[in-house]
Amino acid sequence: MKILLLEDDLHLCGSIQDELQKAGYVVDYCNDGETGMLYALNMDYCYDLAVIDRMLPIIDGLTIIKAMRRKQISIPVIIITGMSELNDRIEGLDNGADYYLVKPFHIPELLARIRALTRRPAEIKQEMLLCFSDLSFNQNERILTCGKKSLLLTAKESKVLSAFMNHPQTLISREQLIYKIWGTDTNIVPGNIDNYISFLRKRLKEIGSICEIKTIYGSGYRLEIKNAG
Repeated sequence: MKILLLEDDLHLCGSIQDELQKAGYVVDYCNDGETGMLYALNMDYCYDLAVIDRMLPIIDGLTIIKAMRRKQISIPVIIITGMSELNDRIEGLDNGADYYLVKPFHIPELLARIRALTRRPAEIKQEMLLCFSDLSFNQNERILTCGKKSLLLTAKESKVLSAFMNHPQTLISREQLIYKIWGTDTNIVPGNIDNYISFLRKRLKEIGSICEIKTIYGSGYRLEIKNAG
């Protein structure tokens, strides 16, 4: 598991880094917000969790967390800070942090919180991640990814795409989509499905996928690889 550590107190940073490495984690660290922002926003580094000091020099930690969430980087984030007021805690959590740890703290407490935030069983993660061809879709976060490009879908777009990615290369009728997404007690008309299909086609084009939702005239739609027949 790989962790990003952003802390400007060199002694504390070194202590945390040592304990994380002893616990078996791979750690990247830096001591200022400007460099930290570059690390945090680079999805090629594939961090599993970030520990971020709120009061970093140059760019503060809260600004970094906000930027991560805007970029749909959904890894758990722990804020470590000396700002202990209730409003400070609320602001940190409301702006994307998953936990707020006030200094001074015991490093074993930090390690316990890291374990808690990364405890989700692998099988649950797998159930939430749908994959087909060059696409992966995190149903929990509603994030669609193709290569290095990702985007956030609306709730309804997510439900429609999930129906296709659960059954790729399978013909799905408009009536089946309505039943899967809206259930039997609905007044939605088939034309509304066409609108969502159009939205999703734009999304697939936007991230450069080789997949498409093909219209099978008179029958419905099928998620398939372009030019695959």
